[in-house]
Amino acid sequence: MAAAGRGNPGSLQGRRESPRRPPRDGYGVYIYPNSFFQYEGEWKGGKKHGHGKLVFKDGSYYEGEFMDGEITGQGFRYWAWSGNTYSGQFVLGEPQGYGVMTYRAGGRYEGELCHGLREGQGVLVDPNGQVYQGSFHDNMRHGWGQMLFENGDKYEGDWIQDRRQGHGVLCCTDGSTYEGQWHSDVFSGLGSLTHCSGVTYCGLWINGHPAAPATRMEILGPEVLEVAHGCPFTVRVQLQQDGGETADSESGRVLRVSAGVRRVQLPAHSNISFFKVDEDQEETPMETPFGFQCFSYPLSCHMSPPSQGEPGSTLDSRVVHGQGDSPGHLPGETCSARAQEPSSTTDHQRTVQGWAEFTDIRLGPPPPGLQPFLALGSPGLEADGDFEGVLCPAKMATTSCSSR
Repeated sequence: MAAAGRGNPGSLQGRRESPRRPPRDGYGVYIYPNSFFQYEGEWKGGKKHGHGKLVFKDGSYYEGEFMDGEITGQGFRYWAWSGNTYSGQFVLGEPQGYGVMTYRAGGRYEGELCHGLREGQGVLVDPNGQVYQGSFHDNMRHGWGQMLFENGDKYEGDWIQDRRQGHGVLCCTDGSTYEGQWHSDVFSGLGSLTHCSGVTYCGLWINGHPAAPATRMEILGPEVLEVAHGCPFTVRVQLQQDGGETADSESGRVLRVSAGVRRVQLPAHSNISFFKVDEDQEETPMETPFGFQCFSYPLSCHMSPPSQGEPGSTLDSRVVHGQGDSPGHLPGETCSARAQEPSSTTDHQRTVQGWAEFTDIRLGPPPPGLQPFLALGSPGLEADGDFEGVLCPAKMATTSCSSR
């Protein structure tokens, strides 16, 4: 940027009083009658023309090119009232064309302008360091553009009047990604969210929330499922909406199936098989929302066939509880404990369009502190060790499915 006073004319203060008429041609200084402006630079035909500096009474100034008395061409502008500066192209006194605007409050803009406003393509850096690169209209982000947010999230897509609206892709620093429709800066319309946990939701969004989220889990099949130790069985789980419909817009939620033995107090004359709890059993029974307590019971994934005479067990498929990640948290807490044996991939499954199926599940041996025995109808008559048959009544053993 050329300095004011080309040709070493000296400072304005050291000059003689400005003439009443502006200079005709060449280089000169002129103070306007209202004393608000003073100009020092080149003249042509009595008009500012060429390079010069126009100083305002409030301390603002422009230095650069003039044409036929107007600020037109390449120049530099400083506004004393705001502290902002602009370096670039001017037309008739206004920033227009390509240039760089630096804001006193922080941030800068580099790109196209029209009548002093951001218009066209450019890059805007705000005081927080967030960067937008793309299209502008009427000083606002409008059209297609990319935004890098302060927290590292990145958006690429459509904008309308400074808001994300239309189609766009948001990539978050935690690995979550949303692609779809936006309105007023939130998910709205058809879109797909892949959460960092692996959960996906593909469907309709309303005001930033899924329109049909999974709110509960249901284990399908008979209310009571009779199985024997070592024999494989299958459990099908369905994610449901509030109205009971399948939440087929959601996939990827990790479900874990576990089992528990219900703690019961049966009369001495009962002929029902159940598990006896040792007096020194340290495990605290878990309270369930169904009004009874249970102890954890391990699930085994070994493939060996069951030995003859191993006892069976009854599983209540109505005991369904879980907790889940975004989107659509499932309410409640897990009511059954994790297996005491190391879990295998068999008891963990990811849902696909609202469904998960656990196959080849087997009951493991009784956990420490639980012993099967049989009350045969008279007080005090017990048979220790293994027993045959199916455990009943219903709900003596329970299944649970949890989400994580």
